[in-house]
Amino acid sequence: MFVVLEIGASSIKAKSVDAISSLIKNDLLTLEALVREMELYLTSTDHIIRGRGTLLLAEVLNCLLEKPLDSHTISILVEFFTAKLEDWQVLWGVLVGCLALLKRTKKFGMVDNSDARTLAKSFLINVQVQSLAVRDRKLCLEVLQCLLDAYTDAVVVLLSSCDIWDNFFITGDDLVYGICEAIDEEKDPRCLMLNFHLVEILGHLYPDPSGPMASFAQDIFDILSRYYPIYFTHPKDDGLDIKREDLSKGLMNAFSSSPFFEPFVVPLLLEKLSSSLLSAKLDSLKYLNSCLYHYGGKRMVKHSRVIWSNLKDVIFNFSPERPLLTDELDVDMKSEVNQIRMEALNCLETALSCFDFSEQDSFLCLIIDDPDIGTKLESLTSITSYSGTSAEIQRDLSAIGGIFTSIAKVSIYCCNKVFLKFFPCLMDVLGVSRNHSSQFCITNHKTVHGGMNFGALFLSVELLSSSRELSLVSNIAAEFIAESKSWFFMLKSFSMDLCHVLGSVLRTSNTSMVASEKEGVLCAVKGLQSLSTFPSSCSPISEGCYEDVLEILMSIITGRSDETYLWNLSLKALVQIGLWIESASGHDSARGICYNKVVEKILSMLQTNDSMVSLSLKLVAISEIANVGQYVLSIIRALEDAIISSLVACIQGGLKSSDSLVGLLECYTSRVLPRCCTSGSFDDVAVQFSINIWNQLENVSVFNTDVTMQVMITMKLLVAGCTVENQSLILKKAHCVILSMDFLKTQPFQSIHGIIALSCRDKWIASLFGSVVIALRSQTPLTDMKGILNLFLILLPEGNLPAAQALASMVNKCPSSINEPEISARLSLDQACEDILKLCLWTLESNSHLKQYNFLDRDICSQRSIVLGMAWVGKGLLMRGHEKVTEIAMFLMKCLVSDSNEDITLQQQKENGKGVGMDANSSLATSAADAFHVLLNDSEDCLNKKIALYRALGHIISDTPLAAVLAESKKVDIRNFIIPALLDTLAISGSETSHKKIVYSLLLVLSGILMDDNGKVTILENIHTVIECLIKLISYPDLMIRFPSCELSIGIQKRSLTPTSVRKVCAELSQIVRETAIQCLVAMSVLPHARIFPFRPRVLKAVATALDDRKRAVRQEAVRCRQAWFELTFYTFFVVWFDPSNY
Repeated sequence: MFVVLEIGASSIKAKSVDAISSLIKNDLLTLEALVREMELYLTSTDHIIRGRGTLLLAEVLNCLLEKPLDSHTISILVEFFTAKLEDWQVLWGVLVGCLALLKRTKKFGMVDNSDARTLAKSFLINVQVQSLAVRDRKLCLEVLQCLLDAYTDAVVVLLSSCDIWDNFFITGDDLVYGICEAIDEEKDPRCLMLNFHLVEILGHLYPDPSGPMASFAQDIFDILSRYYPIYFTHPKDDGLDIKREDLSKGLMNAFSSSPFFEPFVVPLLLEKLSSSLLSAKLDSLKYLNSCLYHYGGKRMVKHSRVIWSNLKDVIFNFSPERPLLTDELDVDMKSEVNQIRMEALNCLETALSCFDFSEQDSFLCLIIDDPDIGTKLESLTSITSYSGTSAEIQRDLSAIGGIFTSIAKVSIYCCNKVFLKFFPCLMDVLGVSRNHSSQFCITNHKTVHGGMNFGALFLSVELLSSSRELSLVSNIAAEFIAESKSWFFMLKSFSMDLCHVLGSVLRTSNTSMVASEKEGVLCAVKGLQSLSTFPSSCSPISEGCYEDVLEILMSIITGRSDETYLWNLSLKALVQIGLWIESASGHDSARGICYNKVVEKILSMLQTNDSMVSLSLKLVAISEIANVGQYVLSIIRALEDAIISSLVACIQGGLKSSDSLVGLLECYTSRVLPRCCTSGSFDDVAVQFSINIWNQLENVSVFNTDVTMQVMITMKLLVAGCTVENQSLILKKAHCVILSMDFLKTQPFQSIHGIIALSCRDKWIASLFGSVVIALRSQTPLTDMKGILNLFLILLPEGNLPAAQALASMVNKCPSSINEPEISARLSLDQACEDILKLCLWTLESNSHLKQYNFLDRDICSQRSIVLGMAWVGKGLLMRGHEKVTEIAMFLMKCLVSDSNEDITLQQQKENGKGVGMDANSSLATSAADAFHVLLNDSEDCLNKKIALYRALGHIISDTPLAAVLAESKKVDIRNFIIPALLDTLAISGSETSHKKIVYSLLLVLSGILMDDNGKVTILENIHTVIECLIKLISYPDLMIRFPSCELSIGIQKRSLTPTSVRKVCAELSQIVRETAIQCLVAMSVLPHARIFPFRPRVLKAVATALDDRKRAVRQEAVRCRQAWFELTFYTFFVVWFDPSNY
């Protein structure tokens, strides 16, 4: 057998396989040449060397599944591996090779049928699966599976007749027997999964009663039955990634794959249904359900009586108490007890579905005429109070309801049978009689709650609901609707009185109902909902009755809000009815008109001050109705009108209106507005409402409100979702309102500066305008940018957070450069930064004419506000990698360090005459610390895209002396950080041609690391990423994305360079980047061959493109690199693979 390699050698082996397969994929080596080179290893008398050689060839083939190969080559390889099946000492490699060849597809060349047939015969004769180790057994089973799946004609059809091969008779029986031997006594879960699948395939391939599957059915069953039920005890951390459910499903598919298993499997499953182990009982029901479906009614009809008896016991014993309360049921939905009940009901449905008409009728009569059903139904209709019934009666009620539902959903015939048998009698118990004769009579029934019997009510609603489900999936003919003995005709005759009964249950309920009485309420609402959502072609209720149902539910919404449980149920029912009408659009227009009145009535609740329904409940009702898509726009318009009215009222000082406005806005933004995104009407809604809000602010002069934050959140959501064109419309309107601010009446917008006292109205409008600016897209032009910038700078010292965030958004989205015609209205990024720093940070300078606005002259609150504002501005700059962020960072550092705040403290003491030294110092330092948190962390309010600060990191690495970088890289923890960070920065900066300088600087650092012995170790740890990064930089482009950029514009002004000369400088820098990247690859060619050889094809292919570079220096380096990497030959790796010293 093949000797397991050591870890280090295994790693070398994997790299060698990848390298050789890459050569073949790129047509630098042929398979024939590879086999010739390996001839000594493949035919060696040393079984270890022979095994390794065979495995190497097999693993190379496994990497070439998508490499086109001609039929002759494939045939020779199949012949080789087929012959090697006799050599048990190299079996591992042979099996891997066989599997690699069998997995090939027709597109790339696959094994032909004759070769597959020869391989299968050799496998059956020479391989004894169960005597092998787990690894080899798994491969054997995979080979068999592949043969049966992909080569059916060759293996199954040709083996179905007697055939002679090397004096052996090979038949289909031999194939099945061979597989039986292979799967017998298997215990490994991975092999078991394959075993089960093999049996499933055999069942499908041999359906003939005289075939081998019929002959070996009992033998295969004897093997499989040992595993039933599945007991899986492997630990979770065994690394197999196989669960008990996977094994159980595999065994179930194997059992149900062939009807020839029926005489053996069904008795076993029925026997295990009586098991006390819940998992075994659940598995038996799942398996039985699958067998019923696959075996068919003709084979299963003889077991029908036993099946019903067992299913009946399970359903009655495992049905839950309190069958209706969904909140309690959902908690227990995944429990084994509930799963057992549901699986038993599924079995019942499957059994009825798989039988023919006569068989179905006899099985159905067996159920509905069962004496136990009649006895239990008598007891259920004799209860006087559901809350006082025993747990057994509650389980019986749930069980019979489940049985009735399962029967009625199967077919129209089954629904007719159960309706005719029980429905008239249940109606009679409820006090509804229409002279329908019933095949079942209840003589001893009692009623509760004013003539209402809960058992009869529950079962009637269950039948009603199941018949509705049947009507949705069945085409009910007109003849059936008119037939007097159909379930539909019967239901229609009872429908009006049934609606009255259900409505009376809701009318007699009260707020003090106990939990058990909620069952009746839920049952009644469910019944009304079911009656209202039948298809229009077969609806059992008239238009008048439909309107009555809506009126009953609406009366609860408008008049009984204190009954929370009933109110929520009624609202959900109304929503479901609306969704049904929407789905039946065009088919039920009359009922749609009726439902429109419901929506109008709910919306009218917003316009009234009805104290019976609180605003919060009104908003809940409106947001739930908004789930019905066709009413979203109507709901939004009504909400917008209410919001505007409340906004005007609270602006004028209405405190009560403030609470209302917050609730309205929250409902609008979080519950209703998102529905517009799916309907495609968001843009129209958002732009109209935004402009409407600004219109109201323009016309109001008195401001007294505490709802600024919620209005700002709403405005940001509206603007952020709009297109650039619509954002421009909103911005234009907002700018007009800004121009109406009080303080602008005395001075022009562009000339505002210094400290200005703003009215409450001005602050409110400016804050809201800030939210608009924050939400703008980067493509949206900002009107009068200089004036807006000045406005926010005035608000900044007053602690206006929206102003600070708006400034950050402006510098983050500001264009790097602008065209000359726009210069008067717009600012470039550098100009904006200059104005910000001049108004806020120049205070550290001594400009006498600006002394009155000095940072030191401001009080501590203003200073703290400026610090926080600068943090936001710095964040905007940092996210776009602008160098001005360093000035802001230095300012924050000076505020953070106590010694640097000494002058600020003394100045404040002089101005204020108070000894606030240490307190002011500490307060400002605390603000600076908080500012760094803003600067470096993500925010949900503004600039919330998480972007790694790679460019700043690149400057740090490139500006650090190389000796220091190399010294730090000797430390393991630092080494694990520096190279990945450097490579990530190269990858991101390399995608932007405007970052040429930093890319070149980082390449110099990388080349320095390559020249250092310790650095080479670090490079080897990240070899794949380093080479991929350098390959991309070989094709680094010359042209810039945007010309001229801000940095180059400054350079042009300082050095008087023309655009042509600037392009020349950029092209030269790009050339140096490409040249340096290739030089780094040359330096890497001397690294250990085992680590770099797998990348040889990729490097050679990338360097080939550089041979045609327009720069001579780049071409020269490409020639050197190509020569260095071309000298690496695959022969080196044969030595590495087979040299014993490597193991």
